[in-house]
Amino acid sequence: MSPIALIIIGAAAGFIATRLMKIEAGVLTTIAIGIFGALVGGLVLRALLTMAGWLAGFVGAVLGAMLLIWLWQTYGPGRRP
Repeated sequence: MSPIALIIIGAAAGFIATRLMKIEAGVLTTIAIGIFGALVGGLVLRALLTMAGWLAGFVGAVLGAMLLIWLWQTYGPGRRP
């Protein structure tokens, strides 16, 4: 990615992040936040994708169990329609 594109994307990401977090920052600080945030986010995302196989299976199992518990509590024996 070219340095100009990195600065533009960093500025946009930093602007959005500072607004979502409700902080005021100067232009250079906002760009720096966006660029360094992209680096940190990229590393975290890469680590999560590495563990995605195991983690996705675990998350799927937990969500499936929660759905079954909800169905049991909502429609199980002793519940009136």
